[in-house]
Amino acid sequence: MQEERVFLYIVGTAGSGKSTLTHAFREWLAYKGLDAITVNLDPGAENLKYSPDVDIRDWVSLKEVMEEYDLGPNGAQIVCADMIALNIEEIKETINSFKTNYVVIDTPGQIELFVFREAGRIITLSLDPNRSLVAFLLDPILTKTASDFVSQLLLSITTRFRLNLPLINILSKCDLIKEDKLLEIKNWSSMDDNLYETLLRERASISRELSEQIMHLLRHFDEGSSLIAVSSEDFTGMEDLYNALQMCFRGGEDTLSD
Repeated sequence: MQEERVFLYIVGTAGSGKSTLTHAFREWLAYKGLDAITVNLDPGAENLKYSPDVDIRDWVSLKEVMEEYDLGPNGAQIVCADMIALNIEEIKETINSFKTNYVVIDTPGQIELFVFREAGRIITLSLDPNRSLVAFLLDPILTKTASDFVSQLLLSITTRFRLNLPLINILSKCDLIKEDKLLEIKNWSSMDDNLYETLLRERASISRELSEQIMHLLRHFDEGSSLIAVSSEDFTGMEDLYNALQMCFRGGEDTLSD
């Protein structure tokens, strides 16, 4: 019997590695004998490493919107985001035409177009919010300090709040991080006193009270515990990402083919 499909939304700031991870995770699933399709929701995407099974560019073109409405790239991206929502039923029908277990969705490069505009909520609600998980990518380039790390986790909480979906945090491109730095980031994810003290040293101008409140918020949402380090180059962390999907929707039951 065909298992219920799972939707995985790859979300993160521009340059965090969303498209690369979409491609790599699809390849990893295929290697393990699992059916998956990829969906590109970025109408301005160029030179994707993968060939999307469902491509928003078949409905909405950034260049055409720029020309038709005489807009620059940023304004056109906003118009495109709303047009995606208008076409969601056709997109959904196309996705449903595939018999697959996993739908890996590559969201627009600019996070605000998917998370902060109503279009993102319309898309997630129109597909299957009860079978959806968000993978929020932390860019290692933007995680050089404790305050950088905390800032990205706060954006992750906002993403969870806006989309109202379960979420896991992914440290992308971990192969580009030196071993000692990777260990430091993993230690930060434990939300221990070391992170708090480091945060205070880095941001001396921020009141101790504000730092305490931020730490309390992160600990309350258990924000750091789900951090998974992945590399799209050597498939590090792909099994951990897969296991997170299994734990969320299949009670930890492993469906990997023998």
